[in-house]
Amino acid sequence: MGDMSNLPQDWAKIKEKVTAVYKDTKSKQGIAVNAGILRRFVNEMKSGDLVVYPSKIEKVIHIGEVAGDYQYNPKISSKFPNQRKVKWLEHVPRKVLKQGALYEIGSLLTLFQIKNYASEIYSVLAHESTESDSDPDTDDSIAYVAADVEQTTVDYVLKQVAKKLHGHALEGFVANLLEAMGYRATVTQASVDGGVDVIAHKDELGIHPPIIKVQVKSSESSVGGPAVSQLYGVVDNSEVGLFVTLGTYTQQAKSIEKNKTNLRLVDGDELVKLLLAHYQDLNPRYKALIPLKQIYVPDPAKQEE
Repeated sequence: MGDMSNLPQDWAKIKEKVTAVYKDTKSKQGIAVNAGILRRFVNEMKSGDLVVYPSKIEKVIHIGEVAGDYQYNPKISSKFPNQRKVKWLEHVPRKVLKQGALYEIGSLLTLFQIKNYASEIYSVLAHESTESDSDPDTDDSIAYVAADVEQTTVDYVLKQVAKKLHGHALEGFVANLLEAMGYRATVTQASVDGGVDVIAHKDELGIHPPIIKVQVKSSESSVGGPAVSQLYGVVDNSEVGLFVTLGTYTQQAKSIEKNKTNLRLVDGDELVKLLLAHYQDLNPRYKALIPLKQIYVPDPAKQEE
């Protein structure tokens, strides 16, 4: 980005600048995230603001205070020429903060504002205990962490699928996912599929009902009633229609599903949850495209009294 001293205040103009510099960033969301980080660093931060830096190498939380305006100084560091001076105040072990606070400051964003657990940072600076009899890492905060980890994973997987699997490639992935779920699935020929992208069934020959006819959409937009009705138009009473999209469905589409016992709609979030449930049985090719590892998070609902 070079010297950002004259970075415009206008949000749209900042995004235009980021778009021009980061030409490989295709998504609007990626542009907005980068632009937001730069705007915070140059325009929003000011002397006296607190800075929290969780070091993964040292396993320590560094807390400091912004001690100067933005400056561009490649002589100090050619790799990190955009700088702000910080006066470091405290260096504390991670265990000092509650789990919820640790998770919030561990965001994947480079620079963001702490909102939910800001009071804990002030308590650390005042050398006050962050524990209390009424709220020592409550079930609510643990549940927040677990839910947020799960949602972050769903968001990541959905982005990877949308980025790496388009059109026919997504159809192959859906077929493999159905196979991981215990079905036998075949991708149809694009020129003669009649709106049906995948055929799935339980028996080896595909003779015994129900036969599942699947339509797959790689678009992240909302699928409406006409598209769902088109699929259902090629589904017999002994068959099941399955519509899979990376996006969502309109209320009209959902109403059609509600009135049909042999029609199922799967949106992007549910597709990811099915992927996570059957990840170990997926083809290695798809595991390589969407690399994941199993972790354990607290589950307050199963804690003993």
